[in-house]
Amino acid sequence: MKILVLISSLFFIFSSCTKEVKIDIPGYQEKIVIDGSIQTGQPPIVLISTSKDIYSATDLSAYLSGFISGAIVTVNNGITSVQLDEICTDNLPPGTEQIAANLFGIPVEDLVKYHLCAYTSFNPAIWGEIGKTYSLSVKYNGQEFTSTTTINQPTTLDSVYWKPDDKYLDYGFSWAKLSDNPSSYDAYLWEVKQINIGQDGKPMNSTFTKTFMPVFDDEFINGITFDFYFENPISFNDTSLPTEYKGFYHKGDSIVIKFSKMDKVVYNYMEKKYAQLQTQGNPFATPINIPSNISGGALGLWAGYSPSYDTLFCN
Repeated sequence: MKILVLISSLFFIFSSCTKEVKIDIPGYQEKIVIDGSIQTGQPPIVLISTSKDIYSATDLSAYLSGFISGAIVTVNNGITSVQLDEICTDNLPPGTEQIAANLFGIPVEDLVKYHLCAYTSFNPAIWGEIGKTYSLSVKYNGQEFTSTTTINQPTTLDSVYWKPDDKYLDYGFSWAKLSDNPSSYDAYLWEVKQINIGQDGKPMNSTFTKTFMPVFDDEFINGITFDFYFENPISFNDTSLPTEYKGFYHKGDSIVIKFSKMDKVVYNYMEKKYAQLQTQGNPFATPINIPSNISGGALGLWAGYSPSYDTLFCN
């Protein structure tokens, strides 16, 4: 009887403490999204699209339909101002296919399959140069969105090397030695492409691939020399490779490493973007808001990069 009385008392206590909570979730508002970049020796490229509702379709058709045509896009390097041309991957000027493939990150043979439009310029007067600051202006539908970015002095790696993992004789990571500059803030981006010659007589990759967390800065490594490694992101798409070897480079592989410098604003965007990608679907992850350096109400990023390159033979 005492137990029943206690249970009844607890029930009334807890039931009397409940309160209905109503959360007013704002409705979806479409925004302009700008994804622009410029790097040393390359033309600027700007993709403009609209944001998507979380419940909208996620297939390729829906993705391509979000891109915007008819904007006026201008880039200024402090000396020269150039209005960018709108080009589409299925209607490229002859001889520009490989440049477009590098800009879009899509193999040349796949470009014609997509109607993917972007804004760029083949005028070398506005291509990326070390030490210059580039201003972006996007005018569309009565609105103007602006941003600036700088191409910093690049940092080269001291050395690159491959060594077998402890568990295997013929599989290992790509390693590098870096001496960070103690007198400046530095942030880096790591990308790779595999240049082994395939059965078709061509290099295995024509474009660069980012690793799962490809950016880091010198908050904890300022001014020191250290060794670090990255996994092989290309291997995860190789269906012929056994699971235990994914993430490694095989002895005999040849890769090109693209090691780019970026400013702090660009790093903050990239770091949070990839942190969000790493935690997507995790209900216990801390929500992440990705910052934008675009003024005027648009989302996205205008980024300057200064890459250096190394070739690594995995032997």
